[in-house]
Amino acid sequence: MDKSQHDAADGPTGERLQKYLARCGVASRRQAEELIAAGAVQVNGVTITSPGTRVAAADVVTVRGRRVAPVAQTITIALHKPVGYISTAHDPQGRPIAADLLPSPLRAQRLVPVGRLDADSEGLLLLSNDGDLTLRLTHPRYEAEKEYHALVEPVPDDEALAQLRRGVVLAGVNARPTAPARVWRVAGPAPAGQGWIAVVLREGRKRQVRLMCAAVGVRVRRLMRVRVGHLRLADVTPQPGMYHVLTPAEIALALAED
Repeated sequence: MDKSQHDAADGPTGERLQKYLARCGVASRRQAEELIAAGAVQVNGVTITSPGTRVAAADVVTVRGRRVAPVAQTITIALHKPVGYISTAHDPQGRPIAADLLPSPLRAQRLVPVGRLDADSEGLLLLSNDGDLTLRLTHPRYEAEKEYHALVEPVPDDEALAQLRRGVVLAGVNARPTAPARVWRVAGPAPAGQGWIAVVLREGRKRQVRLMCAAVGVRVRRLMRVRVGHLRLADVTPQPGMYHVLTPAEIALALAED
């Protein structure tokens, strides 16, 4: 390894590789760490597997053989994701991804999903090449608030709602209960025996709303994310498949805290 590679790997200066990749619009910092651990990232031709590696402006960084560089201008999209699309930047299995719904000029901006929204879920999904925004909305320490509306069966009674508010242990995850959540019933058309509830979370475990409901004997029939921060789905992308380029004021709403 030459001097620049040594400095990138071991020196006290430079930028951490996962943060650099996020600024390049490759992935969120958490996803970038996974790419690094999988051996998909090279610095000056050397495969790097440590996310603590630092890179300098002169270093050549590639991901799966393609050179990457920080984006010149950040952009964030609000997408009304329909059911059937997965929220990932790439899918080796060839399944439809959320970015497929965007026109090619926007796809060329190297936008990555900000957090997860499962294939069988719908609603507000942000895509961005702004690594700092992605970090603010996905890292647990920021406790970014997200609101979901779930069509459930049966309609939970008061005790089940109280359990969800206090926190429940998720099956197959770990013994740590979920954080306290705001949960209430909401009005809306529903088949007999079903009803809608709203769930507001400040954490983001995989399939969390579905698993929370299962823990109290309730099955989710439909799940929609309706809000991120103070940014509401109905205000920016009311119809499935629609997208909207967020203004600075709308980005501030997404990042806003109570």
